[in-house]
Amino acid sequence: MSAATSERVCLVTGVGPGTGSALVRRFAAGGYRVAMLARSEARLRELERDVQGARAYACDVTDEAALAETLERVRSELGVVNVLIHNAVGGAFGDFLQVDPAHLRRNFEVNVMALMHLARALAPAMIEAGEGAIIATGNTAAYRGKAHFAGFAPTKAAQRILAESLARSLGPRGVHVAYLAIDAVIDLPWTRERFAGKPDDFFAKPSALADVAWSLAHQERSAWAFDVVVRPFGESW
Repeated sequence: MSAATSERVCLVTGVGPGTGSALVRRFAAGGYRVAMLARSEARLRELERDVQGARAYACDVTDEAALAETLERVRSELGVVNVLIHNAVGGAFGDFLQVDPAHLRRNFEVNVMALMHLARALAPAMIEAGEGAIIATGNTAAYRGKAHFAGFAPTKAAQRILAESLARSLGPRGVHVAYLAIDAVIDLPWTRERFAGKPDDFFAKPSALADVAWSLAHQERSAWAFDVVVRPFGESW
């Protein structure tokens, strides 16, 4: 995608206090108008006041009708979306006997169906323009099913495969699709508390993760990447 960002629009789902907020700040700093989607309107409004060019859109991405209405508002108020980053995530931990099957169903709606609806709504304009980027953030649960990830990993694996299908369909039409897997403990107040005593470089900085997403969204098309796994240099894997 072209590095020129004048009047460009980035849409980020799952805007929370960590990676989501960092993505908003990175793309706004790069000249984008940023549509922020999350269920918490209060948090979005606070970020909207703090980040020039960011706009709050409270929305549950599992509500298909509400999502469609929100995307229409984004198009009307900000313009055509050039970069989509699906960062919203649903998770549940426990083995297959412990996890409520309803949680798996809900996580599938967040991680997979929302990506499908977003791509169907936003990709046609990217195809028409001959450029654009769609990035889904994930983790290594997309590649392996650990015992206590039964309510989570199946949906992330499905998300990655959907993204791969999108990439194969959209790549030849000029739209870059990538899967950004984060194999790390993200640096947040609650993770610092949970992993007290760990050195700073144990934690992945949200701003650094946002830099990787920015790079993916602006790769030269002769060297596009799809599967990208990022981890702190000291992470055991």
